[in-house]
Amino acid sequence: MFAVALNDTVTLVALGVIGVVGAIVALFLLFGLFEARSLIRREFSAYFLSPVAYVVLVVFLAVLGCRFYLTLDQLTTTGPRGTEFPMQFMFNLLPFEGEGFTFSRAHLPQLLSGIAFWLVYLLIPPLLTMRLFAEERSSGTLEMLMTAPVRDWQVVLSKYLACFAFYLFLWLPTLVYLPVLLGLGMPEFHEAWTPYSLLFVGGLGAMALALLSALPRLGSGLRLAGLLLFLAGAACAGVGGWLHYHRDTEYIFYVSSAIDPWPVACTYLGLILVGAMLLAIGLLVSSLVRSQLVAALVAVAVSLALLIAGVWRYTLEGGSTWGEVLYSFGVPLHISQDFGRGLIDTRHLVLYTSVALFCLFLTVRSLESRRWR
Repeated sequence: MFAVALNDTVTLVALGVIGVVGAIVALFLLFGLFEARSLIRREFSAYFLSPVAYVVLVVFLAVLGCRFYLTLDQLTTTGPRGTEFPMQFMFNLLPFEGEGFTFSRAHLPQLLSGIAFWLVYLLIPPLLTMRLFAEERSSGTLEMLMTAPVRDWQVVLSKYLACFAFYLFLWLPTLVYLPVLLGLGMPEFHEAWTPYSLLFVGGLGAMALALLSALPRLGSGLRLAGLLLFLAGAACAGVGGWLHYHRDTEYIFYVSSAIDPWPVACTYLGLILVGAMLLAIGLLVSSLVRSQLVAALVAVAVSLALLIAGVWRYTLEGGSTWGEVLYSFGVPLHISQDFGRGLIDTRHLVLYTSVALFCLFLTVRSLESRRWR
């Protein structure tokens, strides 16, 4: 019993130390990004001045709209198949994965739209990142940027945060699909005031107040205070909401759904993490070359390798060593077979985050090497 209690204590202490170190690092990065907020604003607004961004947005929403139509048709007219996990069907690379695919005329729209979606999806990060450093190199403005009063890691993270914010912006219109896919009912409000619900509502109020404080022109100190208030409110709302909806018996806000919303949340989480990884890869490639075209082609080759791994997996026997290796890198299979069913595999999380952090580290080192040339 003493050994078990000691192990639990050591685990809690280790988690506490990791949490404190993570909070210190996060605050350090946050202050650094706040100092480089003008660069973030410039890079993010540049996407809306480029026709490439609008073309990417239109094509992406058109292909995803086609997948949504097929998913909705599958839910309403073709029986129980796909009803339980609509997100799995929506992001399948091939129709009816794992059940033996046969090329038939009925499956042709599903096949073409599935391949088209993943091709477009994997092309988006290279198109968003190809100009970030390659354009600076070709125009000669990278040297001016390196002499600015910001550090190399601030430049890299600012550009990365700007392209990641635009990547998230691409997914915002897709939220209108969720009420139909989930069969959401009318929202219900109850006066269920508990400590958890008060923490949840207080966090939401703090976030709203922080957003309102960003509208008027304030000094840097007040803007930083507003940013900290928003982050603190988000943390309180997240913790309070989780505890409120898992421990309280009556909810202050409730929306009924015909389908479990957890697979939907997991799918969006997976797509966000995959996008973060691919954007980091594209940013690294852009920092190594001068031509935007070369940067895009190299990043596309890496992205297509992930797609080919998912397709090649079907040609191998189940349980084989090469099949497991290809599955580990087959991003479409991760989204459709795991995240789309509400399963969060830590192996995928480690892959996405480690590759993204490693590529960002190499990008910083790539910029630092230019100072010694």
